[in-house]
Amino acid sequence: MIEDTLVAVVDRFNRRVRENPGLLEDLRGKVRRIRLDITGGPSFALELQQGVLSPPRMANGEPPDVRVQVDEGTFQALLNKEIGPIKALYSGRLKIDASFEDKLLLRKLF
Repeated sequence: MIEDTLVAVVDRFNRRVRENPGLLEDLRGKVRRIRLDITGGPSFALELQQGVLSPPRMANGEPPDVRVQVDEGTFQALLNKEIGPIKALYSGRLKIDASFEDKLLLRKLF
């Protein structure tokens, strides 16, 4: 199930930040609302605060700072490193609506 996968991704991210002081420093003071829209499926909201990503919850109407749109197959392929994010972006299978700064931040995060 996509929600279980997303929980595992969040746990892995939070562990990576704890183990990497440089990454934690890069995230210090950043607060971002992130929305993950699964094409034809659910939408999840996450919040990045003090270097910690919150557990996923069902998204509401709250406007995000970063919006990621992807189909479930592409999401799984990205996680399994079967497709790279650049290829997914250029093929239209992955869409990211965010500021340039936030796009650079996403690149560091995953």
